[in-house]
Amino acid sequence: MKELNLEEKVAEIAQKYNLPAELVKGVTPKRLFRMVEVLERRQKGLQFFMDYVYSHHNLSAIVRSGDAVNIEKLYYRHQTRTKLNSQVTMGAERWLFIEQVEEIEEFYRQKKGEGFQIVSTDLTSRSIDFREVDYTRPTLIVVGNEVDGVSPETRKWADINVIIPMYGMSQSLNVSVASAVLLYEAQRQRAEKGLYTRPLLSPEEIGATLSRWLEREVKG
Repeated sequence: MKELNLEEKVAEIAQKYNLPAELVKGVTPKRLFRMVEVLERRQKGLQFFMDYVYSHHNLSAIVRSGDAVNIEKLYYRHQTRTKLNSQVTMGAERWLFIEQVEEIEEFYRQKKGEGFQIVSTDLTSRSIDFREVDYTRPTLIVVGNEVDGVSPETRKWADINVIIPMYGMSQSLNVSVASAVLLYEAQRQRAEKGLYTRPLLSPEEIGATLSRWLEREVKG
């Protein structure tokens, strides 16, 4: 089979994802190919919720880890307004689907209805090692704030409580470090199952997101 040249590859992507020609022309082929690659590897069914994480350094580090693992969606709720640290995120927030949660009970009810297992970082009598969870299932990982941990609502709705074993004098990890550990265990399991080798988003979902990203790139 004849290998497509650069122009033909761009045209093929534009047709496949129904992209407006004026937007496609606004970025380099290399940039377009990278966007497509990211969305074709986006991990539908792997979501993350920051339950009152209020340190902007931790928030920003979690955002960057979420982008690195290519999670489907990142949720947060705050009792105070917190800004991301751009020196930490390095622009990762521009490529994630991020949404604020207003009604926590309704949020969890919706996630359960969508078939998600809710995995919370919490030390309880029924907590298990974080590596015992099957993250290839639709999973919402929840972490709490740096002082109080997860909220009472999260404790109520969580299907699984997990811990990260600690073998030194410290009893816990920083929340952003713990988040990265959890996310990369999920990434490891999903990669082993081949979930990064085929698109999990529909062509319509990829096309709609690409159009938004391209429009933003063109507008600068």
